[in-house]
Formats: sequence, C-alpha cells, structure tokens
Amino acid sequence: MAGQIPDLIATVRAGTGKGAARQARREGMVPGVVYGGGQDPQPINIKFNVLLKHLKAGKFLSTLFNLKIDGQDDVRVICRGVQRDVVKDLPTHIDLMRLHRTSRINLYIPVEFIGEDVSVGLKRGGVLTVVRGEVELKVTAGDIPEKLVVDLTNHDVGDVIHMSEIDLPEGTRPMITDRDFVIANIAAPSSLRSSDDDEDEGETEEVVAEAAEE
Repeated sequence: MAGQIPDLIATVRAGTGKGAARQARREGMVPGVVYGGGQDPQPINIKFNVLLKHLKAGKFLSTLFNLKIDGQDDVRVICRGVQRDVVKDLPTHIDLMRLHRTSRINLYIPVEFIGEDVSVGLKRGGVLTVVRGEVELKVTAGDIPEKLVVDLTNHDVGDVIHMSEIDLPEGTRPMITDRDFVIANIAAPSSLRSSDDDEDEGETEEVVAEAAEE
C-alpha cells in the first residue's frame, strides 16, 4: 500500500461564480471544484504557489493526492483538469475528483532496485542502466503499491530485466500490455567490452592472415 500519498491543502471557497473566482486569484489562490464520490460539488481554493510547484513536478494528472480541508475528513482525489491562462500558461482553475477505495485510476509508481551490494553482475563490474524509473499502472485506489521492487541479487552481466519480473498486487496491471517492456539491464563494464573487442579484432586478423596464405 502507498505510504506517502502527497497532501494537497485547500480551503473552502465561500462564493461561487466568476466574481468569487476572480477574488480568489487576486488573493494568490487558484479556485477549483471537488466533485464525485456521491457528494455535492464543493468550491475550493488552493494556494497558487503550492499548485504551481505540483504542476512543475510533472505527472500531476496521474498523481493521487490526499486532499486536506480544515474541519473535514481527508479524502483521496485525482485531478481531472487544469485550466490555464492562454497567454501566461499559468493555472487559473482546477477540477478534482473524489475517489472510492474501489475506483480504478492510472498512476505512475516508482521502481526501487534492491540487492545491488550482492548482485552477481554488479560485483563483476557491471553497470546498472535504468530504462524506466517509474511505471504507469492501472490500479485500485484502495490498493496502490508504494513502489515496484526489482531484486538484482541473481542478475548477471548482460541480463535484461522486463516488466514481467515484477510482482504486482492483484487487480493491478501496466498500462502498456502489448509487450513485455524493459525496466533495466546490467551492461558489461567498459574494460570487459574492450577485452571482447580486442578478441574480436584478433580473430578477424587471424582469419585475414589465413585467407592471405591460401
């Protein structure tokens, strides 16, 4: 289960309509609405700088948040739209949707690599190359993995680690289903690659010499 769902702090917006929204923006806030979850829509305000920081962090539309409003129970939400100024490209309004524990959503989950200190390939000088540091999954809101774990202990130089190697919670699946995509690989160290190249060159020279003698 996810242990670090980021908080999104908001306040209740007293009024509705364009006038209240303009007032919120003058006060350094971004107006928004929380809807869904079998409840009435609720007008809210979020601090402009806080929202902008989340937006700049990336993947805002596929990140699950813990919405905190004074005097109300926390609720899990996901953004379903951000309106922006057509000239400045800055947020002017946000729509958030409440989620039930059974709701199905798309989220990016980070990948963690363990066993690096005892990995067969890394101890031989191999280099871990991470292709995907996070993976987009379709998950159930009440059963979100905090991270995906890859154990490198028995992986050797030249091994390629695919998505199928990672255990997922029941009901969770990657968004990419048409292929078993690569998560990482353990590349040969440069010294080993140089040695292999020298051997290849030596074999080529021998073949050329034998051909000349004939």
